[in-house]
Amino acid sequence: MRKFLKIIAIVILTALVYLRITIYPQLDLISGFSAKSVASGHFLDYRSIQTIQQGDNDIDKIDWATNEINNFEHFATSNVHGIKERKAIYREGIGVTLINDDFDITKPYEVPKRTKTNNNLPFPYGNLDPKDTLFSNIDYKKLKSIVANAFDKKGEKNKRTRAIIVIYKDKIIAEKYDTGFNKNSRILGWSMTKSLTGTYFGILQKQGKFDVNKTAPIAEWQKDERALIRTSDLLHMNSGLEWEEKYDKICDATKMLFQAEDMGKVQLEKRAQFPPNLHWNYSSGTTNLLSKILRNQFKTHQEYLDFWYSSLLDKIGMNSAIVETDMAGNFVGSSYGWATPRDWGKFGLLYLHKGNWNGEQLFDEGWAKFVATPTNTSKGNYGAQFWLNSGGKFPDVPRNMYYASGFQGQMVAIFPSQDLVIVRMGLSEEFDFNGLLSGVVSSLSQSKNHKERID
Repeated sequence: MRKFLKIIAIVILTALVYLRITIYPQLDLISGFSAKSVASGHFLDYRSIQTIQQGDNDIDKIDWATNEINNFEHFATSNVHGIKERKAIYREGIGVTLINDDFDITKPYEVPKRTKTNNNLPFPYGNLDPKDTLFSNIDYKKLKSIVANAFDKKGEKNKRTRAIIVIYKDKIIAEKYDTGFNKNSRILGWSMTKSLTGTYFGILQKQGKFDVNKTAPIAEWQKDERALIRTSDLLHMNSGLEWEEKYDKICDATKMLFQAEDMGKVQLEKRAQFPPNLHWNYSSGTTNLLSKILRNQFKTHQEYLDFWYSSLLDKIGMNSAIVETDMAGNFVGSSYGWATPRDWGKFGLLYLHKGNWNGEQLFDEGWAKFVATPTNTSKGNYGAQFWLNSGGKFPDVPRNMYYASGFQGQMVAIFPSQDLVIVRMGLSEEFDFNGLLSGVVSSLSQSKNHKERID
């Protein structure tokens, strides 16, 4: 009997060790993702916990989590079977931050100063509703069908589109939302935030305060091979730095987003695997390092916070936009930008007009060309914090289309030759983007003067 009990004890101990090594680290990330998602969806877009769990958190393993919201103290908690609880707190002005047990929630924090566009102009240059405009070259019936086909029919859960906006010659010619969403819904852009972050370097360069072609201003790199890395290499994702980004496993990206206190330090501390400008490797850590570099361009943290809004987001009327911060107070430039679909569309229009916003040049025209030019190691798929179609990823879409892209199929697509911007927000990357984008473009080539309105 003693021998049998000893064997049982060894088996149990072995199982516990196995679970501790393989499962417990996953629970930390699962609870972290869930708490952050619930808190942000609820406090930034006023969604119910049921809506978030059935939509945003309807992901393999993430749906293991049990979630609670504390509306009085503005936080959400998540755990899996009572193990490894994580907390995400909401703070007005800087959104939701996933915190650890050492975080001091009583510590004072700074918030960005915001300004709102007050004029009597319609979208996109003001906050009034867009004016109805009919174009003789648009087949509105076809356009309406293309947009409607991008949404699931009642009871289906395949395409999972939440919003689509089509903007042609600065006018909204199609706009549709899934049930529960509307023009005022804030939706997380995920990695579309990278394109925002990169834009600040174009703005600083226009102001004569930064040169992306110089080596990155990082003191820790000056005594090793990383001293050769330029800021442009970071923008192009071909710095040569070590990084793993695979969201189906524990990796550099997931540990950074759901465990790191200062997300910008994670990539900064990685070693060089390749010489710069010779090896393309997509890295959310690189973009958060870029956010950290931006922080170091300002004397105070308040100036850094204000700059993101005064120079871009509020400047172009993206007044719904919020970029959330990490525990160190820095913007999570890789992933945590929120805005309404219309405001994401304004960002696309800024690039469509090569940095000119209603007569004011925010970045040089050459910057739009810079971000849309393929880096020599990406097979034509990536520029500078923007994705490209020059490699033909979408075969029936113009090759000069480029786009901001985010997890689960967020997209702001810019069509320079068609004077067109298309925004799609959703919950699935298994979506026919080629069909949507090419279909919209083809609807613009008609000569009939269709009078039917788009819902």
